[in-house]
Amino acid sequence: MHNYPGDLTDLRGDCANCFGLCCVALPFAASADFALDKDAGQPCPNLRGDHRCGIHSALRQKGFGGCTVYDCFGAGQRVSQVTFAGQDWRTASREHARLMFDAFPVVRHLHELLRYLTEALALPATRPIRTELRSALEETDRLAGLTAPELAALDVGAHRRQVDVLLLRTSELARAGTRGRRKDRRGADLMGARLQGADLRGANLRGACLIAADLTGADLRGADMIGADLRDAGLGEADLTGAFFLTQPQVEAARGTAGTELPRSVSRPAHWTQLH
Repeated sequence: MHNYPGDLTDLRGDCANCFGLCCVALPFAASADFALDKDAGQPCPNLRGDHRCGIHSALRQKGFGGCTVYDCFGAGQRVSQVTFAGQDWRTASREHARLMFDAFPVVRHLHELLRYLTEALALPATRPIRTELRSALEETDRLAGLTAPELAALDVGAHRRQVDVLLLRTSELARAGTRGRRKDRRGADLMGARLQGADLRGANLRGACLIAADLTGADLRGADMIGADLRDAGLGEADLTGAFFLTQPQVEAARGTAGTELPRSVSRPAHWTQLH
């Protein structure tokens, strides 16, 4: 079993040890996030022979903003270096490459669960369910280590539903210590909502649509952010201290400032600038 430290380092993409799998295995459609259509299994035209992106420093300017908010949670390097023992899809047989492309999204789903379970285990409030969380993490890691044919046949949705029960319990335990009324906005449509200075301490924002919402100065301390869509959401001066299940892709997709307070589980995006 892999050892996932509290800083989640092993559950972040390491492009230097991956064969550009996200640039090949996954499809995307021409939209505000991608400048063109690409089928699954077709290399992105920007992918170089060394598996690096040819426009990495100008992705947003070139119309590939969707790439800047993607994270495989470490699945890319695991599939490249462990599942396929370092064999490159470019030099492998067509069948070998297809297996790699099929395995990658499955492992990515499993690694996302590993990321949440690792964070859940680090929360003091989850002590009552720590044994169950540890068992779930170990089983998820075991599944991620299956062979490529086994991964392709895996019902990852069924496993995700099992883990989700524990993640919901984690949310209840972690938010229980928040004083006052905890808002339940699970799955809410808050697209473009004006939530400046809103008191969302300990709120359940699981799966909420917060696209282009104005959360300037909002208090999101201790909120459950799992699956919340923060694309173009304004987080200037917002306080997300102690918010949990917040991932790097979510904050990369949002707009923040130097005054935005973030939990230690994520890093401040380089493209965030101070608003005046």
